[in-house]
Amino acid sequence: MSHYLLAVHGPAEMNEFGNYGSKEEMEASFAATGVFNDKLRADGYWVFAGGLQPASTATVVDGQGDTPVLTDGPYLESKEVLGGFWVVDAPDLDVALRLAAEGSKACGGKVEVRPFEGIA
Repeated sequence: MSHYLLAVHGPAEMNEFGNYGSKEEMEASFAATGVFNDKLRADGYWVFAGGLQPASTATVVDGQGDTPVLTDGPYLESKEVLGGFWVVDAPDLDVALRLAAEGSKACGGKVEVRPFEGIA
């Protein structure tokens, strides 16, 4: 089995209901995502998942010099940002892509799939 990151991307600027058109759409998506999370656990693919606070809450740390430099805000200025993610343990890329399609449908966002280089 290999680990894959399923990264959910969405708009940097959100309304009061995130990137959803209404409270009802948001709640339906949250419920569908919960069902998807439960399915990942039941089927043995679940490793870890989480939603992220807005990119505006980020702090960039550059520790390459003698003294770390801390900068408020996201590392990149972008119209789309990482909003959440799943880490799954799947037998191959085809399964990871299928899971990403299910996750995308559940959360209502685009999902990028990337394999990890290796897990010790």
